[in-house]
Amino acid sequence: MQYPIFHSVVNKINASLNRSNIQVSKFRTWEETRINATGLEIWIDLSDSTRYLKTVSINFDWDRFRETNIARQLDGTEKHPMLRSPHLIEASVEPVIDIEVVWYFDVEKCQPSQAASNGQGDYRVNVASRWMEEASRKVNELLQSDDIITRWHIEIEGDENGKYLTAINLISYFQYSLADLNSLNNVHKYVERKVHHLLYKINRVVRLVDGVVEVPAA
Repeated sequence: MQYPIFHSVVNKINASLNRSNIQVSKFRTWEETRINATGLEIWIDLSDSTRYLKTVSINFDWDRFRETNIARQLDGTEKHPMLRSPHLIEASVEPVIDIEVVWYFDVEKCQPSQAASNGQGDYRVNVASRWMEEASRKVNELLQSDDIITRWHIEIEGDENGKYLTAINLISYFQYSLADLNSLNNVHKYVERKVHHLLYKINRVVRLVDGVVEVPAA
């Protein structure tokens, strides 16, 4: 196993999710040797619990340098396989877990129909832009204490009735540092606490943005 510490964290996250009533539709790890990276991908189905969102994904990113650094600082991990690699030991990288959270909206429900545009070329995009602006304001207020970056990803196409959105995704980037921990048990406790906090904030955002979307009837 290339990343024993990270995979122990993955197992802890999996056990925590299994004890909850969260509907996980995908839970998988990945490794990319070319960039010395690994990660965890979690997908949660929202289609039965919200009006305007389809799913949310949570992506945890890690790499060999962070794995090596935390192996050096934890008690009882002296035999970690990466500690045998001089070039990994010499690299000074803080053991931080990068997390990307993406909320995927149902584009068909989040903007007016073609018939409602009445020949106004940007009508559908403008309607979506208004509720997205309000959602941004409320999400930024909610996540202000987390000191994170949040942005929208949208894709636009056009037809005979003007422009419309083919993708509406809200993306937030979190970071959790493991630098001050000195045992694997403490890492597990810290990660479990942070994942609970993350899931709480994710659910708050879901409820917030689901209540902000306003689409005029055709």
